[in-house]
Amino acid sequence: MKVLAINGSARKNGNTDILINRILEKLNDAGIESESVQFADNIVAPCKACFACGGEENCIHQRDIFHDLFEKMKGADGIILGSPVYSANVSANMQAFLERAAVVCDMNPGLLTHKVGACVVSGRRGGALNTVDTMNHFFLNHEMFIVGSTYWNMAYGQMPGDVLKDQEALSNMDNLAENMIWLLKKIKQEEQK
Repeated sequence: MKVLAINGSARKNGNTDILINRILEKLNDAGIESESVQFADNIVAPCKACFACGGEENCIHQRDIFHDLFEKMKGADGIILGSPVYSANVSANMQAFLERAAVVCDMNPGLLTHKVGACVVSGRRGGALNTVDTMNHFFLNHEMFIVGSTYWNMAYGQMPGDVLKDQEALSNMDNLAENMIWLLKKIKQEEQK
């Protein structure tokens, strides 16, 4: 089993990365392989709405990281999307990525069906729930199973490392990881029947 984490933050190794890595450590301890990709230092171009992806199972444009990243998404059993809150929603790179991925999936139904999805959000104050909703709607619209926890998958902090002070959020991330492990294993058991 493999989980791909996509960090939509423009800040390398910041709060969003801290949250993602906390989850990935628990997944790795449970024997689940993981990979994390950060959008920091990368720009994801918006969808061109050319619809040339129909039948291709990926975007035909390859001038940024989208094509390779989407291939990794298709090969993963689980996907974690992480974003800081920018203007009360996901980062611009995450928005561009989700829009392109949505068009590819719409033009090629079933690419992400029955994969496990989870999202994490780091925010200073408001907008965190909108950010969670944006990423969860992507999962829902592509027939994925969403992993939940005991509260919304968000943590508060502005400067790198601030989320480590949000103990409730850290406990929530641990619970999210445990739930993701459980669901991935159940799906794998079902596939092996």
